[in-house]
Amino acid sequence: MKNLAASCAIAFSTYSRIPMPQVEWNEGNMRHTLAFFPLVGAAVGAGFWGVDALCRALALGDVLRGALLAIVPVVITGGIHLDGYCDTVDALASHAPREKKLAILKDSSAGAFAVIWCCVWFLLDFALLTVLESAATVAACFLLSRSLSALGIEHLPSARAGMGADLKRGSRFPWWTLGVYLVLWAGAVWLWGRWVPGLAALAAAVCVYLFYKRMALRVFGGFTGDLAGWFLQVCELAMLAAAVLAERVVDLWF
Repeated sequence: MKNLAASCAIAFSTYSRIPMPQVEWNEGNMRHTLAFFPLVGAAVGAGFWGVDALCRALALGDVLRGALLAIVPVVITGGIHLDGYCDTVDALASHAPREKKLAILKDSSAGAFAVIWCCVWFLLDFALLTVLESAATVAACFLLSRSLSALGIEHLPSARAGMGADLKRGSRFPWWTLGVYLVLWAGAVWLWGRWVPGLAALAAAVCVYLFYKRMALRVFGGFTGDLAGWFLQVCELAMLAAAVLAERVVDLWF
């Protein structure tokens, strides 16, 4: 139980700004870190749902609500995944050989393409959030995206040394763990009665995951922590778009 608590603390302290007790990063404490990573998404989802409920209770309007919802994940995670997204966009835009792309991932400075596509990401995210009917489906998506991200870390080879490679060596995310989180996700979708948007979001997540695996292997030779961040950002945006589209289909046809 002590190692489980330590693994949970490492997951939250690494991938969120939620205060956690300091624990030693040793083999025993890190063994289950990946398994607890989706719970960070559950915390982001809870914050997302809470801010949405507060905005609706105060009748703040769709524009302000969308803006506040867009920054909730950044505030809770500290933007660690957005940083990986920006680095990956720069690397992909370089059209350089693999080794050069991997070097760009390690560069802490943001290039022009990172800034441009970060703005594009937030613009699309904000626009979709202003027309989102229910935050419930999207709140559950933060758990799902991190479950798939952990699965990718488990099954993709490491492209280079780094924090992602260290996490892969020291932690595991077995298939049954993914099953547990899928059950939790399905339970949340069923509880909120959002099956159509939920299934649309799930389909979008699977499509992005399959593309991510193929791209990571073909372009970079495996995953890195930055690529995992890119996947999370793209996956969550795709799930949001799919949920909004499904809501519109339900409204028009049913």
